Amino acid sequence: MMVRATLNYLRDTHGINRRFVAPGAEFNTGVYVPHQIEIADARALAAPPTLASHGFTLLHHVSAVLDFDDAAEVEARYPAEADALIRAVTGAALVLQFGWMLRSSVVAPDTQPPAADVHVDLTPERAARFSALLLAKAGETRTPTRTLITSLWRAFSPPPQDWPLALCDGTSVGDSEGVPNVMVRVDTLPDGDAAFAPLADEAALPAASVFPYSPDHRWYYYPDMTRDEAVLLAFNDSAHGPAWRVPHTAFADSSVAAAIPRRSIELRSAAFWFD
Repeated sequence: MMVRATLNYLRDTHGINRRFVAPGAEFNTGVYVPHQIEIADARALAAPPTLASHGFTLLHHVSAVLDFDDAAEVEARYPAEADALIRAVTGAALVLQFGWMLRSSVVAPDTQPPAADVHVDLTPERAARFSALLLAKAGETRTPTRTLITSLWRAFSPPPQDWPLALCDGTSVGDSEGVPNVMVRVDTLPDGDAAFAPLADEAALPAASVFPYSPDHRWYYYPDMTRDEAVLLAFNDSAHGPAWRVPHTAFADSSVAAAIPRRSIELRSAAFWFD
């Protein structure tokens, strides 16, 4: 099965790239160009994708969380579940989390809209710096031999979802690809030139990598995901194998009739190995 959908790639690699994030809304200063892309059904592959082969993998996992819209319940149950799941899948000695987020394709309290541009949530430089900060905050003095930053992504609305997650095969992405896109958290989105005004300590702010179009990119998705499934995808793997990071984006799936608004949760963490 193959769908054809619009994915938004960065056009201008020399401008000021910032992603302003306000409660329930997001805005990019970068200029993005829609490209019609074929996205293959990852479920149909003869060999299921793995972190090593593609940079992402589909996991069967039944969560004890009954209501993902209940922040207190999510906080009480989901981080511990995710920790155990990620350690079991990766074999890492330590997993340190840095938060979870809900997204929704319709306006909903305490959620963000789907991220509809081709991106990886951390640049390689920011990933290394952030991993060191996580270890220091945890009081961990050992030096890791490998660090893997991931997102555990789960749709908890029933299938078929209107805005699924598209995943780029990490082996189809060149090591030098990607442009920093600085994330700026604000109470309200800026207007006009205010979005381009100088920012204090901008180099210290988190930054994603955003990507210009490449015909080499190979795209996949998992149609009809259920709440008992989760995708684990790599943001940055210090081992730097063939699939060390995975550009990804939400896309509007026009191939599905009567699609259901997508509600999802993503939990970010860093897994560590030590000698």
